[in-house]
Parts: sequence; structure tokens; C-alpha cells
Amino acid sequence: MAVRPLHDRVIVKRIEEEAKSKGGIIIPDTAKEKPQEGRVVAVGPGRVEDGKVIAVAVKKGDRILFGKYSGTEIKLDGEEHIIMREEDILGVIEA
Repeated sequence: MAVRPLHDRVIVKRIEEEAKSKGGIIIPDTAKEKPQEGRVVAVGPGRVEDGKVIAVAVKKGDRILFGKYSGTEIKLDGEEHIIMREEDILGVIEA
């Protein structure tokens, strides 16, 4: 299923963290926090201001940081994604 976000919204897939700590301790799912890192899957055209479309600053494939409780969780093809506004994105992780 293909979903195209509207306006300045983006669809993000969370990047799962490792199940082990640096010391080698395995962390159970119940003790893990939701990752605040994700990869952009789709981007809307941008927001409209004064009749002009201002493009979104991120692009498909970017690795981003976002707030812990940002966006709305959705399921696409059985996988969990988050749809959020551009303003909920805290930064882009450069390689």
C-alpha cells in the first residue's frame, strides 16, 4: 500500500536499537524505551504560506531524530510507522 503524506507531514519508520547494552546485558522488550531515531519513508509536498509552497527540509531516506511522543503511529502493510509534522523533527543525522 502506498501512502502520500499531505502538506508538511512525513512518514517515518523507527530504527530499532540493539537488544544488548554495551556491557553485554540483554534488555527485555518491556524495559526498552521507544527509539527516537528513524528513517524517512515518504515526504509531503510542503506547507503553503502566502500562496507559495515551502518544501520540507528532509527527503526520503534521511535518518532523523524526533521527540519521544511525536507524531501518530500507523500500520502500513503490517509494519509500524509514524506520521508527523516537519516541526516535530529535531534533526537529521549526517553520515
